[in-house]
Amino acid sequence: MNLSINNLAKTYNNGTKAIDNLDINIDKGMFGLLGPNGAGKSSLMRTIATLQAPDFGSIQFQDIDVLKDPMSLRKVLGYLPQSFGVYQKVSAEHLLDYFAILKGIASKKDRNVIVQHVLELTNLYDIRKKHVSGYSGGMKQRFGIAQLLLNNPKLIIVDEPTAGLDPAERHRFLNVLREIGSENTVILSTHIVEDVKELCTDMAIMNNGRILQKTIPSEATKTIKNNIWTTTIKKQYLKTMEEKHLVLSSSYNENNSLNIRVYSDEKPSIQFEMATPNLEDVYFIALKNS
Repeated sequence: MNLSINNLAKTYNNGTKAIDNLDINIDKGMFGLLGPNGAGKSSLMRTIATLQAPDFGSIQFQDIDVLKDPMSLRKVLGYLPQSFGVYQKVSAEHLLDYFAILKGIASKKDRNVIVQHVLELTNLYDIRKKHVSGYSGGMKQRFGIAQLLLNNPKLIIVDEPTAGLDPAERHRFLNVLREIGSENTVILSTHIVEDVKELCTDMAIMNNGRILQKTIPSEATKTIKNNIWTTTIKKQYLKTMEEKHLVLSSSYNENNSLNIRVYSDEKPSIQFEMATPNLEDVYFIALKNS
């Protein structure tokens, strides 16, 4: 396994158990860590990235014992946190050169080559002279990817990277992740099911500090084939439906009625029709059964 995590636990001073005796193995490629806000995803990402110590457990990346030798992990790590600040009135090109120096690239010639490469990879080369503080949200996220690629990382962690992006920026950002995902171990932490569906070859669902399910996105829906049912109801009947059935999701129609999706081994009632399962159904089933 590329990354192996065993019996990992972290409880904060306020009593919050963020990571609860967690075990998971992650191979090379794009791995999606899917869970709601507060599931413990960011705590797990920070712990893997050696930004906080767990209470106990082990993390092994290739031949590196991460908890005993964090500096070796940092040399091959690229990390994009959920939010990050940038210097005011500094261009992307200049700031990346500065970060490259911090990452130990002493040669100006070598820095020029790698900075140009990451700018082109992230579609920022044409605006490299612009101050990063003036970038849009999507541009800043792509800049975040550019800076983490400077040291040619083997393990890449991106935490909630598309939260708050508009559809066009999200699409551009995901395209950048696709470019880097095939040659590295990339962990994408998100609460957006569509991001995992579009990008990841492997995934896990997390909540309350625990891994609820580890699966392959393309295979996940096969386990609930013939178990997803849908019908349209008036919104005042939603609570009654939730008391009788495992309602996974609901969405409004134009006439203010609700379209609901239900998980059941058998047809819940005559008003339901069988629906094609999707990854969102898998996600909600795991959360509701946790």
